[in-house]
Amino acid sequence: MKKEFQRIDFQDQISRNKWKSFFLMSAVFLVLVLFGYFISIAFGQGYFFIIMAISIIFSLSYLLLTYYHSDKIAIASVGAKPASREKYRQYYSLVEGLTIASGIPMPKLYVMPSSQINAFASGRNPHNAVVCVTEGALQKLDKKELEGVLAHELSHIANYDIRYMTLVTVMVGLIAIISEIFLRSFWFSNRDDNRNWIFMLIGIAIAIIAPIVVYLIQMSISRKREFAADASAVKFTRYPSGLIAALKKIQRENQPERKVSKAVAPLFFANPLKGLKNLGSTHPPIEERIKILEKM
Repeated sequence: MKKEFQRIDFQDQISRNKWKSFFLMSAVFLVLVLFGYFISIAFGQGYFFIIMAISIIFSLSYLLLTYYHSDKIAIASVGAKPASREKYRQYYSLVEGLTIASGIPMPKLYVMPSSQINAFASGRNPHNAVVCVTEGALQKLDKKELEGVLAHELSHIANYDIRYMTLVTVMVGLIAIISEIFLRSFWFSNRDDNRNWIFMLIGIAIAIIAPIVVYLIQMSISRKREFAADASAVKFTRYPSGLIAALKKIQRENQPERKVSKAVAPLFFANPLKGLKNLGSTHPPIEERIKILEKM
């Protein structure tokens, strides 16, 4: 590896991801309570304590539910099914070999019905992780190419990237839900109170700005972690050519996947939507990833 590539301190990265996950969960909770506060003001002081209590209970319940069941939610959202060991022997064999190389527990394996070449990992920690690949990846990639893609996903698990990315994904959906609730609450608010309108305007500003801020967070963390996961995959396999070849096939063959929600798109190996590029994408350009891998 050339001098321009810094050595990755995996233990330091794991520690940072754990702390960032804690702060992100705290931020989600605060945003929910803040929305609850403005909704309660819009309804009037008589409803303040009731709405705030509901907001806090909903916030804690939502966070705990999504945190402990993030893997199930991600799998269900794409319609994936458990992978049979008898039917997908190579899939199991490659993951088992890579878990030994990476030192992480064997994740649960799933297959997603899609002609795209793609994959993702999810779960709150290495002991509760899942790996999902598309039917297209299993059909179109050879052994070395598939191994490179799986090594990339397992590196996300080993580095606790999946916990942080999953929480960001949850945050995107959460902000959208609460923003919609807040805007609909206007129909039931007391329009005669000028003070309420001031809080409503502040709430509208938050409802507009919050999704943009969350989206920018998605882009920044996802792009950076894709490069780190590529480097980790090379460390596990000692064979960058497989990952390079897989990326080139994705570049040639992948078409946008309509079944995938924008909220879970950052979890995937390659952008499944093919909507935006460069600064507008949660994934780095494939050309850039290939260029860096070719120098390793």
